[in-house]
Amino acid sequence: MTALKSMPEENSEFPPVLLSSGECQVVHRIPGRTRFRIPLLGEDPDSTAAVREVLESTPGVTDIRINRMSRSLVVRYFPESSVEAQICRRVSDYLRQLAGRDETETDLSTAEETTEEDAGSNLRLPVAAVSLALLSRFPRLGGLRLVARVAFLAAAFPVARRAFESVVVRRRLNIDCLDFLALSLSAGQGKLVTPAMVILLHELGDAIRERTARATEVQTATLMDAIGRFAWVKYDPDREPEQIPSDRVQVGDTVVVYPGEQIPVDGTVLQGEAVIDQQSLTGEAMPVVRRPGESVLASTLLRSGQLYLRADRVGMQTRAALSIELLQKAPVHDTRMANYAEKVADRLIWPSLLLAAIVLGATRDPARAAAILTLDFVTGIRVSIPTAFLGALNHTTRHGILVRSGRTLEQLAEVDTVVFDKTGTLTEGTIAITGVTVVEGGLPADEIARLAAAAEQRLTHPVAEAIVEYARNQGLTIPTRGEWFYEVGLGVRAVIDEREIWVGSERFLELSGVEWGGGLPELDGESQSLIYVACDRKFQGVIRYTDPLRPESDRLIRALQESYGIEVHLLTGDNPQRAAQVAQKLSIPTSRVYAEAFPDEKARIVRNLHRAGRTVAFAGDGLNDSVALAYADVSISFERGSDIARETADVVLMNNNLLDLLEAISISRQTRNLIDQNIALVVVPNLAALGLASTIGLNPLVATAVHNGSAIAAGANSLRPLVEHQLDWRNSG
Repeated sequence: MTALKSMPEENSEFPPVLLSSGECQVVHRIPGRTRFRIPLLGEDPDSTAAVREVLESTPGVTDIRINRMSRSLVVRYFPESSVEAQICRRVSDYLRQLAGRDETETDLSTAEETTEEDAGSNLRLPVAAVSLALLSRFPRLGGLRLVARVAFLAAAFPVARRAFESVVVRRRLNIDCLDFLALSLSAGQGKLVTPAMVILLHELGDAIRERTARATEVQTATLMDAIGRFAWVKYDPDREPEQIPSDRVQVGDTVVVYPGEQIPVDGTVLQGEAVIDQQSLTGEAMPVVRRPGESVLASTLLRSGQLYLRADRVGMQTRAALSIELLQKAPVHDTRMANYAEKVADRLIWPSLLLAAIVLGATRDPARAAAILTLDFVTGIRVSIPTAFLGALNHTTRHGILVRSGRTLEQLAEVDTVVFDKTGTLTEGTIAITGVTVVEGGLPADEIARLAAAAEQRLTHPVAEAIVEYARNQGLTIPTRGEWFYEVGLGVRAVIDEREIWVGSERFLELSGVEWGGGLPELDGESQSLIYVACDRKFQGVIRYTDPLRPESDRLIRALQESYGIEVHLLTGDNPQRAAQVAQKLSIPTSRVYAEAFPDEKARIVRNLHRAGRTVAFAGDGLNDSVALAYADVSISFERGSDIARETADVVLMNNNLLDLLEAISISRQTRNLIDQNIALVVVPNLAALGLASTIGLNPLVATAVHNGSAIAAGANSLRPLVEHQLDWRNSG
């Protein structure tokens, strides 16, 4: 097996350029080629094209490669030219300029301000109409009567327009038609206060609904970037590889992938060994080693090594591209939280209209017909239900839970199945060292950790980084590493303090001729992953590591299954052994565990559960979870999750604490009960008054009092949880 000589250490001639938005750092340099690490490339899609344009205008630059997923920029130039410093300066100047701009924030704030202004402008006319109508009732201000009528007509115009569009364009009656008739009958009798108040209440309900409408849509740009935009194809064995767009690669082409690059095709390894980070597809923090004859997938990241691949699936036929297609075909729901209110209210349109017509025909009394139309149940439902959802959304926000819409709360209250991704959701998603086990008579544990950290320093493998971090946390001094060699997928050999150290897999030590002595030390019964350490060809012990569970995972799963009666499933791209181990710890039945699941398989499992009649919530945090998130009835992610996971999710746990999910479910179920109470508060008194109005008659003012009173009572009931929580907060303070 060929050893790969160590890469040059970080270049110190170009110190990192610190910016408010991140940093630009030269991480590797050889004559004619420099690699930058620029975090902003992964945060701002527009910066990619702009950085490329800046560098293409730099004399001496021959090639530019940008990888948004790894936040890296590779620039090739004429070695004899003096453009290195100029490149760094131009990139830094551009990033400083970009950091000083806040266009994105301005656009977002402008959009929010526009929404607020629109809501405010919709309420101005009704408020003015009500105010003028009240003032015109005073004898001394009788001259305002004409102005009050004009204000009322202006406020009623949107209702009339919507009613006209509903009848003429959509050819159906809706709430606006009923509102328009009620307003016309009341205004026709010369009354302005009552119809103006009705308009104000309606607009207030609409404003509440608009504020809770979902503000974001599912985005696929990040997934598209994950596939990669270019590929290095070797057409002739005697010529250097050529860079072409990834969608122009043909099946059977030989593709070369260099360290730090995204693999652009699904293919089979022809030559080389490499460590592949598959987190973008499987969500797993542990990279895998790929050798000749084994398969690799597009959108995965080549951490170290170099591969020659035979392209098997290209373009939109790759597994990553199929995930994009699934995401684009995901069902799009109307997320206006007033859906439930509108459905209930729409069912009452024809009965109310028919009854009013019968009474008007029998009595010839417009007042009684107006009373019936006023007692339409609609206003109380349209105002109280959005208010209940607004209160609930305010409550969840106070607890650090972002809920996109009232529809999400409706669905969350009905959830009976929760599917969890494993890595990064139920687990920490990072490698953690759990301890060091030594052989009898060997080096002490601290010395093994110190030597292993020295050998692993500056390697990009997650386990290597975890070992170095562990040694630092133990307060150990990490010595300088001398000559070292790294075997891809096996381990590292290094000279440290004039001693030869091996750190890696059991097979690595065997191939190196290490003496095992008394053999492996005894480990506890729990299965853990191991890194083997030897000093001067003598085995010294093992370093244990794992992807630990979140501290709150066990409590969450137990509460969901026992207290809420929710069925829990586990989905993971990890191997079956690790999946079973996590499921056992969390008491999840093995029949509900799915291992080695790629994004399309996760989406299929979620859809199958939905088709079986389950209301499914899916919780995940990675790019690979975005498709399943889109297909779930309720999608849940974290503030620290990937950008597309946060955008796709209906619920975002801003505190990154799984237990907040219990709070969200509890609030949603309380809101459902509150809505049931509100419907009763609206329907019962209005139904009683409707019976009186249609039989012995009812004064329109009394009908208005019952109608508005029930709406106010329901609205006040909707605000009750907010008042109670505010009082609890003050008492606790």
